[in-house]
Formats: sequence, structure tokens, C-alpha cells
Amino acid sequence: MGLAAPKWSNHCTVHANKREDVAMLFELRQYRVYPGQRDRWVKFMEEVIIPFQVSKGMVVVGSFVADEDPDAYVWIRRFENEDEREQLYEAVYESDHWKNEIAPRVSEMLDRPQMVITRLQPTPRSVIH
Repeated sequence: MGLAAPKWSNHCTVHANKREDVAMLFELRQYRVYPGQRDRWVKFMEEVIIPFQVSKGMVVVGSFVADEDPDAYVWIRRFENEDEREQLYEAVYESDHWKNEIAPRVSEMLDRPQMVITRLQPTPRSVIH
């Protein structure tokens, strides 16, 4: 069973194995920004999207750009379990602020059909839990 894409995204690829018994899970979110938009996107993520999501309870583990690809952006979020992930998705993506203020601006910079969201589970010896 696959993970549903956020409501604001009509197109993205999600790789998931939904397992209700797993306690900790991560999302590796890989994005393509439109050419020349990376600096603007990073600023928007760091000043608008990440603070908003954190204010709703999201845990952002990291935010990255690629050295050799000027249009690549990657970030990682952590959830205690599937129930928390579902609650936080609703709190963020169903909010009026997201729908009216943030989502419209995302379309200006992000190539949504190229999004790849991979759910990850830490292995027993992983330093990230």
C-alpha cells in the first residue's frame, strides 16, 4: 500500500512500504527546482516552510543541496510513528495558511512532478533514530 501524496501535490512519486508496527520513520524528500530557482527555494524553505512545519510539530532532520546538481534539493523529516505522520500531514497540508499562502508560492519554484518521497526506517545500528 503506498503513501498518499500531500494534498497540494497532484504529481509525485512515493516509494513506501506502509508498516503500522514500525515505531520510528523518516521521509527522504527529493525535489527538483526550476533552473535558477535553487537559492530562492532554499530561502523559502528555511524562512517559511520549515518554520511553519516545525510550528505544527514536524521534526526536520536536515535540509540539503547537491554540490554537482544546481536544481536538486533534499530534506528529511522524522516521525514517531504512522499515526503521528498522518496527524502532522493534516495539521500542515490541510491548514488554511498552507493552502492559501504557502502552496501557491511552491509552484513558482518547484517542479512537483519530479518529487520523489521515500519512507525510510532506521536499521538497528543507525546513528539516526
